[in-house]
Amino acid sequence: MNIVITGASSGVGFEAVLELILLNEHHVVALARSHDKLKKLFEIAKGLNPDCNIYPARFDIVHDDYESGLLPFIVEKIGHVDILINNAGVLINKSFEETSTIDFAEMLQTNVLGHVKMIKHLCPIMPAGSHILNIGSMGGFQGSVKFPGLAAYSASKAALHTLTECLAVEFAERKIHINCLALGSAQTEMLEKAFPDYQSPIAAFEMGKYIADFALTGHKFFNGKVLPVAVTTP
Repeated sequence: MNIVITGASSGVGFEAVLELILLNEHHVVALARSHDKLKKLFEIAKGLNPDCNIYPARFDIVHDDYESGLLPFIVEKIGHVDILINNAGVLINKSFEETSTIDFAEMLQTNVLGHVKMIKHLCPIMPAGSHILNIGSMGGFQGSVKFPGLAAYSASKAALHTLTECLAVEFAERKIHINCLALGSAQTEMLEKAFPDYQSPIAAFEMGKYIADFALTGHKFFNGKVLPVAVTTP
């Protein structure tokens, strides 16, 4: 499989890449904003599987250039894309009254519009049978427990969930499946930022493996679904 994953430099994205590169048949383009963290990812991946096919690239899904930067790189390295994992995201933890409109705009840009850009630009090189996997959050899942300080983050993830459902209808004729995993807690930097005193029962590598496995096989069973992945609250 030819796979593109964003937000690959830390947390569950980092761990998902390390799961995917274990099989030489996978070719993984790993995108993130941090060059140093991508370098670390590459070194660990090659340590686990010296023959793995991993192509790290520093890229900002909101601000960087797709047409002359990212697309030529992807086409050169892997040709087409079978799986797109939209994992990149940011979190601002502030009370609603302290959250500025700029904070809301940042959440929407990174957690929604960046993924919109990625999908728009990669769709033309995704064949029938491809899978787009968005990484959402239980914070944006309808009916889930909500927490103070996460209004902007949760609202942006809810928008990503609805986008998933809408695009499944639009892409039906092209036979491109799209799903969203609404993640609960996993022990990552983002979780520690939101809940400093909380220890998740799910390790980052466990959630990363789940994401990798679902990206490879989930579209055989689901399309247009927002699936909660949580055993605790948060």
